[in-house]
Amino acid sequence: MAMATSWNTPGNTPAGAPRSLTLGEHKVTWLPDGHVQLDPRGWLPETGADDWAGGNAALLDAEGYLVASIGALLIEYRGRAMLVDAGFGPHDIAAEHTHPVLGVLVGGLLPAALESAGVKPGDVELIAFSHLHDDHFGWAFRPGQGAASPFSSAVFAASAAEWNNWPQPADSPRVRELADGEEVFPGVTAWVTPGHTAGHTAYVLDAGGGQRLIAFGDVFHTPAQLARPEWRVSMDALPEQAIASRRRLLTELARPGTVAFANHFSGSVFGRLAEGSGTASWESLEGIHD
Repeated sequence: MAMATSWNTPGNTPAGAPRSLTLGEHKVTWLPDGHVQLDPRGWLPETGADDWAGGNAALLDAEGYLVASIGALLIEYRGRAMLVDAGFGPHDIAAEHTHPVLGVLVGGLLPAALESAGVKPGDVELIAFSHLHDDHFGWAFRPGQGAASPFSSAVFAASAAEWNNWPQPADSPRVRELADGEEVFPGVTAWVTPGHTAGHTAYVLDAGGGQRLIAFGDVFHTPAQLARPEWRVSMDALPEQAIASRRRLLTELARPGTVAFANHFSGSVFGRLAEGSGTASWESLEGIHD
């Protein structure tokens, strides 16, 4: 597995810069769009002050928030391209105008990140959503200022349960309902992981040779949850199912040859599960070549 050279992005935000991994014939690239601040005690209401001391304190910014990156995963294979999720869009919302458990919420970098990866929006044939929250569908459905989506040729795909809760009609020929276990793109399979939303979906890239990548969306929001999957998330629609999905995902991440894409793990979106001393933790692949 090889880590490609990082590119620079405009500005200096917690979103970081686009970076890539090569897995067999697939190339996967993190495309940052922006970031959101999460109030750790509001987002994870069963946690206390001690849970955000020690090693977890490094996950907090100067204001005491968890910083969650926002963006998309570009998957390229034999000249074809798809995205997992589509960022937040060109929006900048101050903390006082977001949800009580959030701080600032900003986007806007994804088109430049995609361009730096050498891919045009019209070349993207599919956008597969982990779920239909606005920090995951922004450039597809909410590009700003009345503009049409730049992804004019892409089919928009999500699980049937996710479309069932979509407030807009999902009867466009560009909309695709995905079933659990369905191949959505060469080597990429949908894996329904309910909890954060009813139809939340992870995507598993089987690159052959015993290598695979799991893009797990919002099953986890911070590396701190890996050791404590039982912590409830205030924004999970189905908390018990969310806990079950987190436990199931931990089992899958522990399998040999598995790496992960963690959309919201700011500064460390590519990694793998490390289980030293019996405690699950995140081993970043940033800068690792092997």
